[in-house]
Amino acid sequence: MENKYLLFLIISLSLIIYSCRTEKPRTSPPAGYIEVGEASWYGPGFHGRMTSSREIFNMEDLTAAHPTLPFGTIVQVTNLENSQTVTVRVNDRGPFVKNRIIDLSYAAARMLGLVGPGTARVRLEVVGFKNPDLAAEKDQIIIQLGSFLDPERARALYQNLKAEFPDIFISTFQAASGQVFYRVRLRTGSQEEAVQLAEQLSSAGYPVLCLKQ
Repeated sequence: MENKYLLFLIISLSLIIYSCRTEKPRTSPPAGYIEVGEASWYGPGFHGRMTSSREIFNMEDLTAAHPTLPFGTIVQVTNLENSQTVTVRVNDRGPFVKNRIIDLSYAAARMLGLVGPGTARVRLEVVGFKNPDLAAEKDQIIIQLGSFLDPERARALYQNLKAEFPDIFISTFQAASGQVFYRVRLRTGSQEEAVQLAEQLSSAGYPVLCLKQ
């Protein structure tokens, strides 16, 4: 009788623990998936190396490593200590330190004010998915709305437009001189959409530049 009671207690506790744990998605998660925890960053020691997705890691790109989110997942990361945000694409696996939920590229960490402290408590939210097969984006038209040396100016423009234009993003470009430019860009689905958005944004006073991928 005592053994049966003990077995029942063990099974009950196991069910309670299982029902309370936080599951991380292993397939494409729906937009709106949220996770809160500690973030870290990686950069120079990994620059130029191959990532788990077989992309070459560029510390000046806005990318990140996550333990389980599929490659190509677009995540908005908010530093809960200063409210700064950045949008990154998952293209690597990590971090491999207990209790950390995301490892940001150097460029992303810099935009979150994370480089100095090294780690920070963040909130990440899945906002989309981008096919990691870059060939699928051939001939896509991108609208560029600004290119800045100051990441704060790029972030301000991004924040001002993201509610109306959810496909807006920030990309980085390092010139031969070593200077890093933060480019605010908008993805379009077709040439017709690109023309329509370009006219709308130009009429609103934004310096529009249309680029073909």
